[in-house]
Parts: sequence; structure tokens; C-alpha cells
Amino acid sequence: MKPPALSRATLDRAAERRTDAGWLAEAWADPASRVLVLDDKRRTLVDGDSLVLVPPAEAPQDGERHLLGIDAAGVVYWAVSGELPRRLGVRPGGLRDVGALLGDRDAGMFVQAVALANWHATHTHCPRCGTATEIEQAGYTRRCPADGSDHFPRTDPAVIMLVHDGGDRALLGRQPSWPPGFYSTLAGFVEPGESLEQAVAREVLEEVGVAVRDVRYEGSQPWPFPASLMLGFTAVADVCELHLQAAEIEDARWVSRDEMRDGTLRLPTEVSIARRLVDSWLLGE
Repeated sequence: MKPPALSRATLDRAAERRTDAGWLAEAWADPASRVLVLDDKRRTLVDGDSLVLVPPAEAPQDGERHLLGIDAAGVVYWAVSGELPRRLGVRPGGLRDVGALLGDRDAGMFVQAVALANWHATHTHCPRCGTATEIEQAGYTRRCPADGSDHFPRTDPAVIMLVHDGGDRALLGRQPSWPPGFYSTLAGFVEPGESLEQAVAREVLEEVGVAVRDVRYEGSQPWPFPASLMLGFTAVADVCELHLQAAEIEDARWVSRDEMRDGTLRLPTEVSIARRLVDSWLLGE
């Protein structure tokens, strides 16, 4: 399977630099450094298929700074939350809208920046004592000044699976909130004490009443909406009769390769790993 759109990246994340206050100050002061600015809707400026990056002097000075990494030429990249710079001829864009259009460097930076911003926005206080926490390690830790505890960015694992019958049909479903005609692969969060393979089997059984076998890992993709890591699988169902759980899913159906290709159903966009799973199955991979 080809790498999903949001699983591409080229920067060295430079973890060893995150505690070097002198180096961080010099990197921020360097006019050659570049900053990805995010607004409160997690949008940034986009020009065609590229992000619009600015030097530190043109970025918001009062927003939290998160170090994204260093490229092969030694340029340092940051993310800062705040008001977007004014630029003629460019537009604000969200990760869902432009993630699949961007190059590898920009896609990786945008995902990383959104994931960090979402975590910081929802973890402002210590879960132990309620004290306001302080940003540390260039955005990768929050520390409680009262009890000294460190808190790290959260990632929620979720499985997403293309179930097929071993032949020419795959199982797609839809949620009530989705647009008319839109179908996708099944998915769900991993529960405590559960393996990924167990989560795949449980979610499929819960949602459509089908037991699966031959659960195979295909790839992963960060999905920072707000903090998921999507782990892609395929699985085989021998008994194809569906028993839908109304609380879980609105509709599900077995769909042939020809039906997927004829445009009758609306399938996931290129930005999602769901589309990668579908495309790989269509190609017989």
C-alpha cells in the first residue's frame, strides 16, 4: 500500500535540541528559520500545493512556539498559533482540505503542527492537582510547577479496516452524520488492554455482526482530529450476512470492485487512510 497522504514527512524532529535553550533562542532569531502559523481553526496559509511559511520576525510573537524540526539544508522550522499573516493571492486552508495536495515536507509539518496545537489547547492544567502547566521542551512537554510532574502529547490509537470476502466484494458502512451516498471502511478506537487485532475483530462484530479472520496490518496514518493514530488493516469474512447495530452504524453493504469504480457511492477522499485501503484493494494489492 502506498503511504497515506498524512504519513509523509522529511524533517529531522531534532529531539536532542528541545532542551537546549541557547540553541532554541538562536534558531528563533535566525531570519532563515521558517514558521508555520496556525489560526484558532487550525488553518494555515496555502499557496496552490505549498504552505506559506514566514520568517520568525513576521510570525505572532505572543503565541506558543513548537519546534517542528530541521531540514537537510539546516533550516529550522517552527509552528506558532495566532493570527495568520496577511498575504495577497493566498488562502487559509485546513489539513483535511489540502493535506493530500501538499508535498512530503509540508504535509508532515502541517500534521505535526496541528497535533501539537490540539494537545496544548486541551491540556492546559495538571490532571493530578489542577495547577496550570507550563510548556517545556519546545512544545513536547507540559510541566506542573506545583508537583513537578511532566505530561506528554497524547495519541489515541484507532483501527480502521477494509473487510472483504476473499473475492470481489468489500464491506463499506456509513454513519448517520455523513453526507448522502458517502460510504467508508469500518473503524473504531482501541480499548484498554486490547490488542490491535482484537480491536479489529471486536469493532467489526459490534458494528455489523460479522466475524473476521486473517487480520493483516497494512499501514498507519496520524489523524489529529483531535489526536488519533489510524492503524490500517484488512480482514476476511467467511459469513457475509450483516446484522447492523443501530447505535453504531446507519447502513453497511457489500460492494464489488466494479460498483466502487462506477461512481455510484461517494468514497473517502485522498487525505484519508480509508481511501488508501480501498484503492489498494481495488488494485488487488
